[in-house]
Amino acid sequence: MSGHRVLALDADGVLLDYNLAYAGAWQRAFGRYPALRNPHAYWAADRWDVERLNGEALHQFRAGLDAQFWSALPAVPGALEACQQLVAAGFELVCLTALPLQFAQARLANLRAHGFPIARVIATGNDASAGSPKATALAQLQPLAFVDDYLPNFAGLPEGIHGALVLREPEGSPNCGPALQQLHSTHASLAAFAHWWLVEKQEN
Repeated sequence: MSGHRVLALDADGVLLDYNLAYAGAWQRAFGRYPALRNPHAYWAADRWDVERLNGEALHQFRAGLDAQFWSALPAVPGALEACQQLVAAGFELVCLTALPLQFAQARLANLRAHGFPIARVIATGNDASAGSPKATALAQLQPLAFVDDYLPNFAGLPEGIHGALVLREPEGSPNCGPALQQLHSTHASLAAFAHWWLVEKQEN
């Protein structure tokens, strides 16, 4: 696949709202929907009024993060419209996610259920021992741009790919420090990226 019209988009935090879905997963595991603790927290466990898990409780919670869970996350507000605008402008969208490979089909089903114009999901797993778990896939795909909400995923970004970071909630965010200087652009959301990419970038 030629990458000159391809845009690679992360899923959780960009297309889909994992942090919102986390509360539902907590309710399924422990029978209680958690109260909102900090709407500005980057991490789900800080956003909701939940205790830190370990041992059997952690195992119980993770067991619920199954194919059914990964096929039913809510969409990030504005993300669907942003994707539709990008596709209408002639770009092909590929979802590049750090989920384990066994959940790639669930992720694709989730995106299709919302009507996202995305026909391909590349699941890389989340092993970051050699840098970003997405670097190899990006080198193979060679998209025009890569949009993600987690700064460490841009480590080893191949030359020639526009790195666009969605900053989203600021408190406890890993999206800070010197590595920000290596990015090409930062945005509040995928909708903000799409507007910039289609309007301002094309004019400059």
